[in-house]
Amino acid sequence: MANFPERVFSGVQPTGNLHLGNYLGAITKFVALQKTHQCLYCVVDLHAITLPQDPAELKASIRKVTAAYLAAGIDAKQQIVFNQSQVAAHAELAWILNCVARLGWLNRMTQFKEKAGKDRENVSVGLYDYPVLMAADILAYQATHVPVGEDQKQHLELARDIAQKFNLDFAESIAAHGHNDAFFPLPEPLIQGPATRVMSLRDGTKKMSKSDPSDYSRINLDDDADLIAQKVRKAKTDPEALPSETGGLAGRPELDNLVGIFAAVNDETKGQVLQTFGGANFSTFKSALVDLLVAKLAPIGAEMARLSKDETFIDGVLADGSARARAIAAPVITAVKDIVGFVR
Repeated sequence: MANFPERVFSGVQPTGNLHLGNYLGAITKFVALQKTHQCLYCVVDLHAITLPQDPAELKASIRKVTAAYLAAGIDAKQQIVFNQSQVAAHAELAWILNCVARLGWLNRMTQFKEKAGKDRENVSVGLYDYPVLMAADILAYQATHVPVGEDQKQHLELARDIAQKFNLDFAESIAAHGHNDAFFPLPEPLIQGPATRVMSLRDGTKKMSKSDPSDYSRINLDDDADLIAQKVRKAKTDPEALPSETGGLAGRPELDNLVGIFAAVNDETKGQVLQTFGGANFSTFKSALVDLLVAKLAPIGAEMARLSKDETFIDGVLADGSARARAIAAPVITAVKDIVGFVR
């Protein structure tokens, strides 16, 4: 397989409030990776419209996610921060990859089944097909690594399958155009840390989600200190004290979730958290968790609010990032058209 320069791509949907799960599962990884890799961080607004969106709210959400990236510590001058719809290569490559991907592969995607529910005949084609667009998002930049949560790992595996099939289907043309034995890399997942999958504060068996009807199921990045405290104190628990070892978390999903959150925010393991709080009651542990979350999130929320007021600045960041993204994607799309056999 050809060697590709290491490049990271990932994105966040601009739908609903960004919450602690987005922060711990994605944005903190983005901040860390920018120290060692070339990174493209995308606001995936094309993905957002697979479900109905209010246009004014969508525009505000795109800017809010961008503000969150910057407030959390992503350097938009050193890395590329942009919104997907400003780079036509995503949609253009998605169509070509649609003609490479197989229907059976998409039928196995569990997230579509979960999101569509029982009314599958009435959801958009985009909701069904968006894993192919996700593959195009990654492959348009020949990205080699993608920081993803466990729930997106299946989609990344699909992107690898599509890349591999393109490389095999067009192997002769790829070689004829001077691209050695492969045109697309097979992107690798980057799943790191003790809280890659943050669960609901109301139900430890369900993922923390923007779409949950209860705002008390999640901690939003723009929640103030009082609201964070309320939500943590109301978080579902059980009557037992905290165990001293991680084996004691088995069968206690809500506790496991809260310990995982504390560990991720404090940059330690669950075992280390339990060494500190083993034998303590929930009120003691929750008080410490509130203090930790307020200290970590309050500055981010304040900076998000400050940046969000300056739409001209945010739009300038997106315009600059999109221009730089287009410069990377343009030769990739040109080469794909040559490989496929289009006349340009």
